[in-house]
Amino acid sequence: MAASESITRTAIAATYERIRQHIRRTPVLEVHAEDLGLEGFAPTLKLELTQHSGSFKARGAFANLLLRKVPSAGVAAASGGNHGAAVAYAAMRLRHKARIFVPEISSPAKIARIRGAHGADLAVGGKLYAEALAACEAYIAETGALSVHAFDQAETMLGAGSVGLEIEAQVPNLDTLLVAVGGGGLIGGIAAWYEGRIKVVGVEPRLAPTLHMALAAGRPVDAPAGGIAADSLAPKRIGERVFPIARRHVATVVLVEDGAIANAQRTLWEKTRIVAEPGAAAPLAALLSEAYVPRQGERIGILISGANTTAVSFDL
Repeated sequence: MAASESITRTAIAATYERIRQHIRRTPVLEVHAEDLGLEGFAPTLKLELTQHSGSFKARGAFANLLLRKVPSAGVAAASGGNHGAAVAYAAMRLRHKARIFVPEISSPAKIARIRGAHGADLAVGGKLYAEALAACEAYIAETGALSVHAFDQAETMLGAGSVGLEIEAQVPNLDTLLVAVGGGGLIGGIAAWYEGRIKVVGVEPRLAPTLHMALAAGRPVDAPAGGIAADSLAPKRIGERVFPIARRHVATVVLVEDGAIANAQRTLWEKTRIVAEPGAAAPLAALLSEAYVPRQGERIGILISGANTTAVSFDL
């Protein structure tokens, strides 16, 4: 069985039962359309930024550490920041050693969370995620530590898919869910959960169009890795395991400009007092900038996936 074929509703539900005592069931918030400067519909926000370690990544981290055997060398992960913080947190809770590799573009807030709050051994080096991943893979080959991939790992996607499970229970009448895309573990897990029963829309920065370019090419390809959300949404290419799920179950992918992302961050803060990191604000940016235009009466969900940022002015 291909790895992507193991990411099923049954497997996601079973994974949720394993991890649920270690994670939060994050809340949803229905906002008035006029609060966000929208017309004709009231979107529902899934506040996954309130999850342990500040993002949805805790779900996949716990799934990996609970479903796989952890050797005495502990675990290792490469990350733009959120995945590293989540693996460090899960390792601390489950009493395993952890070494986390992050690139120089990682935000100070994410680096501080990994180093200070969760006590992991941290290595900062390389300009982009791909370089941190190479360093991590060399460390794993040398030590035998368990590799916990940020997105292209079955257990990571099974954990991320539990976000979809929760949203469906909390907001069963959704038509469409907007989800940010980096390497694709989050949207892959959620799309596998819904299996086309609602419209799952991917949102990417125009300067890091990993899934957009992969769908156009018919396979994962190298994409630009820049922009305001590069620490979370710019892994160079979509995951090989993610891609078949996305091609089958993601309805469409839209691109948003950096200025639209910054505006969405600002709007979330000013109208709801939610502080979202750039990558987490991308789905709302798609609505505010009209990169995604819903039909009349369409019931929209927006996943706000992380809050590991120190920015409060949101100037670009």
